[in-house]
Amino acid sequence: MRQFFSNIAVAFSMYSKIPVPQADWTRDNMKYSLCFFPLVGVVIGLLEFGWYHFAAAVSLGTVFRSAVMTVIPVIVTGGIHVDGLLDTSDALSSWREREKRLEILKDSHAGAFAVIIGIVFFITVFGAASEVSFRILPVVCLCFPMARALSALSVNYFPNANPKGTAEVFRKNAEKRTVGISSAAAAAACGALAVWAAPVPGLLMILAAMLMILIYHHVAMKYFGGITGDLAGFFLCICELASLIAAAAGDKIVRLIMI
Repeated sequence: MRQFFSNIAVAFSMYSKIPVPQADWTRDNMKYSLCFFPLVGVVIGLLEFGWYHFAAAVSLGTVFRSAVMTVIPVIVTGGIHVDGLLDTSDALSSWREREKRLEILKDSHAGAFAVIIGIVFFITVFGAASEVSFRILPVVCLCFPMARALSALSVNYFPNANPKGTAEVFRKNAEKRTVGISSAAAAAACGALAVWAAPVPGLLMILAAMLMILIYHHVAMKYFGGITGDLAGFFLCICELASLIAAAAGDKIVRLIMI
C-alpha cells in the first residue's frame, strides 16, 4: 500500500504543484507512476467543472469565467507542459539540424518564437473556453485526463531522443505492460464518457486527440528522432487545445442541426 501511494506521489510531484508527501525516485516508486498521470487531469477537470458552475451561479461574466478556465491548468501544473510547448516551438522554428534542435530544447532561455506561440496559444484557449456551454462542459473536463493518458502511452512506447531526460527516466522505470493497459483504459474511458455526455462534441474531441497524437509522433520522429519531456509537454498542450476547439465546434454543429 505504501508503494501504491508513493507512485501517486511521484506522479503528482512531477506533473503538478499539488502538495503531496515526497517520495524518492526509485524504481519501485516509479513503476506505476505513469498510471496515475491522468489523475492530475481529473483534478483539473473537476476544478474546471466546479469553477464553471460557480461562475454561472453568481452570474460572473463570460470573459472572467473564460480567463480563469484558461489559467486553471497552468496553476495546477505549474506550467510544466507550457514550458515544453515553448521550448519545442523555439526548436522547430530554428530550422537547424536535429542535434541543434535537441540542444535548443535544453536551453532555459525563451526565444521570440516561443513568446509568439505562447501568446497565440493562450489567446486561442481563452477564445475556445468562451464558447463552452453546459452541454459540453463534461466533454471539456474529460479532455484533461484523456490527454494525459495518451501522453503516458507515448512516453511508454514512443522512441526517446534523450537517453538522459526525464521522460526516459519514467519510461525506463515503468512497468511497461501495466502502464500501457492502464493508460489505454483511461483514455478509452474518457472517450466513452465524453460521447455519452454529448455524442457529437465527444466524438469530435476523440478525433482531435487522435489527430494530435499522430502529429506529435510525426514531429518527434522527423525533427528530433524521438520524444523528450518537452515534446510530451508540447503534445499535452496542443491536445488539450484541439480537444477544446473540437468540442466547441461539435456543440455549434448540434445547435445548427437542431434549429
